[in-house]
Amino acid sequence: MRIRINRIVGMAFILCVGAWSIPHDTSAHCDTLDGPVIISARAALEKDDVTPVLKWVKKSDEGQIRELFKKTLAVRGKGPEAKELADMYFFETLVRIHRAGEGAPYTGLKSAGTVEPSVAAADKALESGSADNLVKMLNDAAAKGIRERFAHALETKKHADESIESGRKFVAAYVEFTHYVERLHTDAAGPSGHSVGPKKSEAEGHHH
Repeated sequence: MRIRINRIVGMAFILCVGAWSIPHDTSAHCDTLDGPVIISARAALEKDDVTPVLKWVKKSDEGQIRELFKKTLAVRGKGPEAKELADMYFFETLVRIHRAGEGAPYTGLKSAGTVEPSVAAADKALESGSADNLVKMLNDAAAKGIRERFAHALETKKHADESIESGRKFVAAYVEFTHYVERLHTDAAGPSGHSVGPKKSEAEGHHH
């Protein structure tokens, strides 16, 4: 049994290494005020150079961003209030177009500090040039999640045939355990890009 658990945890480690670079809509932070898109936008406005933000939009949207950038620079010179309003409008438009280009909905800019710990760790990994701490964090979380669900499923399985109610408790634990493992694998093996909703299999539900 211990060998089986170790194999599962080992698999989780491999999955986490591959999954850490896959952004998800629930944790994506391109729409936060301290996210990478806005950081690029602030730098571009301070340097009067639109170049840093163009990487965040598709080529077909580049003209719109360039034009808006020029207008934003013109309005910024009209005073502090005008500068604040112009900057915010530019940020919102830039993020909206970026999200649309990724096939994701825009729900407004979110305040700084609302980034999920895993996403913040991913940014730190890129800044430091090493994914070691990120991999460890994800591996620890996945291992903990697997072990807890496995232990519960295993315990309820021991009593599954004692009564109908006990059997149902096992089924519930079994479904939670297997779906959790399935989600880890699906996220790791799935395509990159912003997720715009539940995958088809999740939306339709699973049947055992």
